[in-house]
Amino acid sequence: MTRPKIFILTVITMMAFAGNTLFCRMALKLTAIDAASFTTIRLISGAATLWLIANLFRGHKSGKGSWRSAAALFAYAILYSYAYVTLPAAMGALLLFGAVQATMIGYGISKGERLHGWQIVGLVLALAGLTGLLLPGLTAPPLIGTVLMLASGVAWGIYSLRGKGAGDATRITAGNFLRAVPMAAAVSLVTLDGATLDSAGIAYAVASGALASGIGYAIWYSVLPALKAASASTVQLSVPVITALGGVLFLGEAVTLRLVLASGAILGGIALVIVKGR
Repeated sequence: MTRPKIFILTVITMMAFAGNTLFCRMALKLTAIDAASFTTIRLISGAATLWLIANLFRGHKSGKGSWRSAAALFAYAILYSYAYVTLPAAMGALLLFGAVQATMIGYGISKGERLHGWQIVGLVLALAGLTGLLLPGLTAPPLIGTVLMLASGVAWGIYSLRGKGAGDATRITAGNFLRAVPMAAAVSLVTLDGATLDSAGIAYAVASGALASGIGYAIWYSVLPALKAASASTVQLSVPVITALGGVLFLGEAVTLRLVLASGAILGGIALVIVKGR
């Protein structure tokens, strides 16, 4: 794979990952769809897209999902949707990314990995940024949405850790999406009395599942082997930034000084931990 192709595919993938946030926030803010219905439609669309890609283009590969990984995927998706009922797009993306990285770094430390020098500085900087972001004030994020998004990030971190070295990533992700569908459908049934649907909300959910999730993950897994480990981790730091720009353009969200400073501290701190650990 040539460098220009790697660059283009990586940019497309990061835009798809940011698109997940924007589709979700636009659906829950601008349309009548409820969070449970959005999650169910998103997972169904993602499962169908990934299943087609896995069977049409990766039929020679082996791998399947697991119920435990599917449970982590479902927990991430449902908490993510409910969090975005109240959270702005950029704020949610930053909280999610911070929680994912904290989970994975914490897991590494629990398994004997040690942080040194600039990594410790980076961790302290990231924690300071998160603390500053969550301090009470006019621009502080809503408490319930914040807790839900942090929990969603932990669930995604667990899902990512479980997926390491398990086989063909596209086929495994397809299997996990398929297994997560009945879990989401069960929540939709329980919350049926409060369910609301409209064509725009359904369209956003399908776009989130099929385009941003299904095709996005498939492209990412195809380009991932060509990226170094540190590069693959640090390039994802761009997702909250792309999301913030999208929030301004498509949702009219304001970028506050608190968010800018916290983003710089959190993303810069995580970058130090990742890069200096390689």
